[in-house]
Amino acid sequence: MLVASTILVAGLFALGAWQRRWISDDGLIVLRTIRHLIAGNGPVFNAGERVEANTSTLWTYLVYMGTWIPGAGPEGVVLVLALALSVAAIVLAVMGGARLYSGTSSASFLLPAGVIAYIAVPPARDFATSGLESGLVIAWIALLWWLMLGWARQPRAEARSTILVAFVAGLGPLVRPELAVLGGLAILLLLSADVRWRFRALLIAAAGALPVAYQIFRMGYYGLPFPNTAVAKDAGGSRWSQGWLYFQDLVGPYLLWLPLAAMAIGGIAAWLLVRSQRGSEQPAPQRSRSRSRAAVVALFLLNGILLGIYVVRVGGDFMHGRTLLPVLFTLLLPVAVIPIVLPTRQWLASAGRRAVAGIVAPVAWIVVVAWSVTVVVVAEPRVSVEIPDSGIVDERAFYAEKTGIEHPTSAEHYVQYPRMRSLLLVLDTAPRGSVLLPTADEGSWVYVPPKDPASLDDARATVYYAQLGMAGMIMPLDVRVLDHIGLAYPLAAHTERIEGGRIGHDKYLYPDWLIADYGGADTWETGLIGFLDPQWVQDAQRALSCEATRSALGSYRDELTIRRFLRNIVDAFPRSGYRIERAPLDEIERCDTLES
Repeated sequence: MLVASTILVAGLFALGAWQRRWISDDGLIVLRTIRHLIAGNGPVFNAGERVEANTSTLWTYLVYMGTWIPGAGPEGVVLVLALALSVAAIVLAVMGGARLYSGTSSASFLLPAGVIAYIAVPPARDFATSGLESGLVIAWIALLWWLMLGWARQPRAEARSTILVAFVAGLGPLVRPELAVLGGLAILLLLSADVRWRFRALLIAAAGALPVAYQIFRMGYYGLPFPNTAVAKDAGGSRWSQGWLYFQDLVGPYLLWLPLAAMAIGGIAAWLLVRSQRGSEQPAPQRSRSRSRAAVVALFLLNGILLGIYVVRVGGDFMHGRTLLPVLFTLLLPVAVIPIVLPTRQWLASAGRRAVAGIVAPVAWIVVVAWSVTVVVVAEPRVSVEIPDSGIVDERAFYAEKTGIEHPTSAEHYVQYPRMRSLLLVLDTAPRGSVLLPTADEGSWVYVPPKDPASLDDARATVYYAQLGMAGMIMPLDVRVLDHIGLAYPLAAHTERIEGGRIGHDKYLYPDWLIADYGGADTWETGLIGFLDPQWVQDAQRALSCEATRSALGSYRDELTIRRFLRNIVDAFPRSGYRIERAPLDEIERCDTLES
C-alpha cells in the first residue's frame, strides 16, 4: 500500500511540476558561473573578478558536473536535476516516515499525508523546476531525516552508517548557509549518543572536512566568509513587518493553517496510536536517551520553527512562497505519512486514547486530501506585470507573461523579455569598452563610450542591469554583467539598504559609481547622458580611493597570489560588514572621518 501510494504521489508531483516548468531569472544566474567553469575561467560570474554570485555552493557544482554528460546543456541539466531532486525529496520523506512508524501492528498501514499537503501548494510545484536550489534544499533535508531515523533505530554499537549521517549533516552550509543550523543540531545529537570520544572525533572530522575546506577556499578566493549574495541581500538584517507580510502571502491565499492544524492533530493521534501498539518508548538499556525517534522528530520540528523565524526576521523574499517552502516541508516531515488502523473486532472493542487516535488520524488524512484537491483545482496564479506594494510576485507567472512564453526554460526564451532584444542590438553598435545602461523607457538602452578604449580592460562591454540572470546568459562571456543590487558587483552589495525598498531589491548603486569604477571620470564622455552627473562621477572616483574601499575591490580583483589568498582570509570577516554610502560625496566625508 505505501509503495503504491508513494509512487502515485511522487508521480503526481512530477507531473504537476513539469506542467509548471520554467527557469527563473535568478535560476539563470548559476548558469553564467557554469559557463565560466566550462570555459576555464573558474567559479566566477565575470572573468577576472572573483565573486560568488550563487548562494548554494553544492547546487553550483552539481549542475557543473551534470554538464559533463555528453550533449547535456546547462539549461537542460538544471531543469532535469531540479525536478529529480524535488521528487526524490518526496520519496525520502515517505521513507523516513516509514522508519518513524515502524513497529506498528499488522492491523495498521501507512498512507502519505504531509507530503500530499506539500505538493498541493502551488509554489512547491513552481520551484521544483525553477533552476534554483529549492529541490536540492528539500532533498537534503529529507535525506538527513531518513538517515537520522535510521541512526535512531541502530543499537549502541558504533556503526559506519553514523559516519555517513555526520557527513551528510555537514553538507548543510554548502546547500544553503542557513542550513548550517539543522546540520549543526543533527551533529550535536549524534555526538550526544553514548559513544567513545575517539568515535566522536571521527564524526566531527567526517562532518567538517568538506565544509571547512571550502570555507577556507571561499575566504581566500572570494575574500568573504559567505556568498556575496548574503551581503547584497543583507542576510543578517531585520525586516519583521515585511517578513510577516511574506508569511501571510503564503498562508492566507491557500488557507494553509487548515492542513497544518489537521496534520498536527493527526500526527499527535498517530503517535499515541503507535506508542499504544508497541508500548511506551523507554530507552533500552543499551541505547542513550537522545538516540530515539522522538529526539529526531523534536530536532526537525525545532529547526523548522527556527528557520521560519529567520525567514520572517529577514523579510522573506520577493518570490511568492519560495523561502518558506523548506520551512513547510520540514514541519510536515513527522506526518509525511500517518498510520491508519484497520477496524478489527479487537480495536472496535477497545476504549481510551487508542480508539480515539484510531478515529482521529484517518479523519485528519481525509481533511488534508480534500484540502489538497481543492487547492490544486481552485488556486490560480496571480498574474500581474505590475509589482504590488508588498513587492511579492508569482515569479513564474510574471515571467511567462513578460516573455509571452508559457514555459521559459532557456536563455533563448528570455530574449523575448523587454529590453533583452534591444540589449543585443546596442551591444553590436556600441564601441568596445562601453558601459550599457537601461533607460526609463522599458525597451531602450544607452551606452557610454570610453574616450580611450586602450586604457580599459579586455571586457568587450559592461552591462548594468538588475535582471542579472537573463542578461548574464544572453551576453557573451567577454561582456561584463553587473547589477545595482550587488549580487555580482560587491561595490553595490556593500551599500546601505534603501529604507522601505522592495525586499531583495533594496540596494541601488548609482551608475555614476560604475563609470568612475571602470575607467575613471577623465576617461569617459559623461556629458553624453543626462542622468549621469560629471561631478558625481568625479566624486565617486575620489570615494573609490578610500583605503577600505580599495581593499574591498582588491580582494576580488587583484591577482590571486598566495599572499593575496592569505590576506583575504584574515580580512574576510571584517570586510563582510563594510558599508559605503550611495551618494559619493557622503561617502567621501565618511571615508575621511574613518581614515582620520
